[in-house]
Amino acid sequence: MGRVVRSRKIWIGIGLFLLGILIPYWLKPQLIGLDQLLQTMNQKTDGSALMVNAFLIVSINTIISIPQFLSVVILGDGMADAFNRSGFRTIIPLTVVPLAYVIVNLITPLNYSFGATDIFLWLMIVVMQKLSKQKLNMGMKLLVFSQLIFGVAWLNQVPFLTPYGFGQGSLSIKIKQVAIQIGFGQVLELYANVLFFIFVASAITLWIYLILYMEKWAISQDLHRAQLEANESRSGREVLHLVHDLKTPLATIEGLVSLMELRWPDPKMREYCQTIYGSINSMSKMVSEILYEDRKNWCELKELIDYIRASRLSGTNSAVDIELEGEPQSSLYINKIRLTRAIINLIDNALDAIQERENGRVVLRAKTSKNVVEIEVEDNGCGISANDVKRIWKTGYSTKNHPGVGLAFVRKVAEGHEGSVNIKSEVGQGTKVWITLPLGESQ
Repeated sequence: MGRVVRSRKIWIGIGLFLLGILIPYWLKPQLIGLDQLLQTMNQKTDGSALMVNAFLIVSINTIISIPQFLSVVILGDGMADAFNRSGFRTIIPLTVVPLAYVIVNLITPLNYSFGATDIFLWLMIVVMQKLSKQKLNMGMKLLVFSQLIFGVAWLNQVPFLTPYGFGQGSLSIKIKQVAIQIGFGQVLELYANVLFFIFVASAITLWIYLILYMEKWAISQDLHRAQLEANESRSGREVLHLVHDLKTPLATIEGLVSLMELRWPDPKMREYCQTIYGSINSMSKMVSEILYEDRKNWCELKELIDYIRASRLSGTNSAVDIELEGEPQSSLYINKIRLTRAIINLIDNALDAIQERENGRVVLRAKTSKNVVEIEVEDNGCGISANDVKRIWKTGYSTKNHPGVGLAFVRKVAEGHEGSVNIKSEVGQGTKVWITLPLGESQ
């Protein structure tokens, strides 16, 4: 139920549905001068008045139908997404559109009939929805379906289609009766058919163009992501080769220090050599963690935070507040190098977000509970929109001017440690990203 309440599509669909019901009530015949035009047609034979009335009635029907049909399309999409059932995209239009016509006829004196035209239009929309495979956004659907609805609405003005359920509304019946009486039946039929084919063909052409455009855009995005992943893989291999080559000089240094210790058995020299041994050992562990993603070691939470501080904040002017809540001595079984890179990436993003804020603030916070630790990076910067939050974890997506691979890497690192990463953001208020990891006992 919560997914339904939070669904923007569902609320937009409900709003459009209510608008489609209220429009016929607002567009009274007296308000738009339709009564006067009908009286003119009854009093004298005027082909121009006939065509004006026909165009006006089709326009009215289109204005009424656009929010009704768009509402069920968007509502069906929202319900399908909320309940993960694609059948709602067909069931909702099938049931809600006739309901809209029933309500409209209850609140307005005019007879808006749900007939063959509406069924034909509904079938076209359902088919186009299925074939498009949800590649079109709401703006594209509005553009395509508006032309489609206006074109199909002209079938209501074709006299020979009346026995088949087309144009059963009171206004359409009146127009066709007057047209036949004054000898303009064939003219109205030709006029309506031509406009039907023009607008429907235009809508279908636009629909095909937009689908091809979106497919081309999707392919280009996939190619872009593949290129980024290839570049990242290549850079990773180069780093691995470089890091692997570091082992040779480390071994040489260790051997030379050993010789120095043997040659000069001075207590102070021995102390220095032991310090060098410790540094070599630490560097060797770092090299191993970089070379092997699954190489992990036990590390205290405070030690990790201190390492992050030294790696990112030492020697810079970047102000990041650090808060430790819980047990700083809690143990984590981690690849310290990779996890540090992930957290530094979040810190860099947060610092970018507060660049234009006078009171900008970034907080690195670590909170421990019974079995997990949450490492948070929070800022009070510009924030991220809801649409960007949905796409922000994809490789290649970035809200900056350069391609983004960072947040995809953060998720990969978190999942590699049997953890997860989440984000909460509000435009203008700031962003909080937190990595949840299991503590030593649970591991």
